[in-house]
Amino acid sequence: MRIAALQMNAAAGDPAANLYRIERAAAEAADGGARLLVVPELAVTGYGAGNAFAALAEPADGPTVRGLASLSARYGIALVAGFAERAGEAVCNSALFADGDRQPVVYRKSHLYGPYERRHFVPGPPTATTFELGGLKCGLLICYDVEFPENARRLAQAGVQLVLVPTALPASEHAALIARQMIAVRAFENQIFVAYVDHCGADGRFAYAGLSTIAAPDGTLLAQAGTAEALLFADIDPTAYAESMAANTYLADLRT
Repeated sequence: MRIAALQMNAAAGDPAANLYRIERAAAEAADGGARLLVVPELAVTGYGAGNAFAALAEPADGPTVRGLASLSARYGIALVAGFAERAGEAVCNSALFADGDRQPVVYRKSHLYGPYERRHFVPGPPTATTFELGGLKCGLLICYDVEFPENARRLAQAGVQLVLVPTALPASEHAALIARQMIAVRAFENQIFVAYVDHCGADGRFAYAGLSTIAAPDGTLLAQAGTAEALLFADIDPTAYAESMAANTYLADLRT
């Protein structure tokens, strides 16, 4: 299955502009043969929306989710997109899987990063949130979640082959280590594919690293972006890594 990843310069607090950008990417990704498009953490609102999150948050059956499902049907491509989810009085930093008229799947970020996220969001419980697409079992994490090896391992033990990670990695001296090395290690130590999809540019509140990465089970990088907007493509074929999976049997050898 071919997937696409949009490294995106989102407009903070402007869902209409961001949804238009996602739609253009969906059309381009579908034309490029992708079955799935992944966009960054809080791509719909922009990560830097700040106090606007409370007003912009929508429930999991709200107009944004329905609109993304409709967009998915229009272009024949599934979507994973970050959005601010209204859950009663709480707001969650969530990621949505939409695929036409299928029931959407929503994952809530379980590990919030820093005072900014803790001020605006309530964490979800650590869970193995999964779905099937193109013959693959896929799982969702968001940004900081993947920096805890337990979260990726939980998905791998649930049989996931591809972990999708919308992120908002800020520019820093250790950003390349996370995006290029840690993501490759998560893929290798679990013998899975990992797609890590970041923002780029700046939004007046944060500057982002970019460096979006798609890693294979043997730790190689199938696609990687620099610091500018980019649409990445990668072909996800577990059978191509059978030798690596046979040689690196971490899951089978794990003692608990």
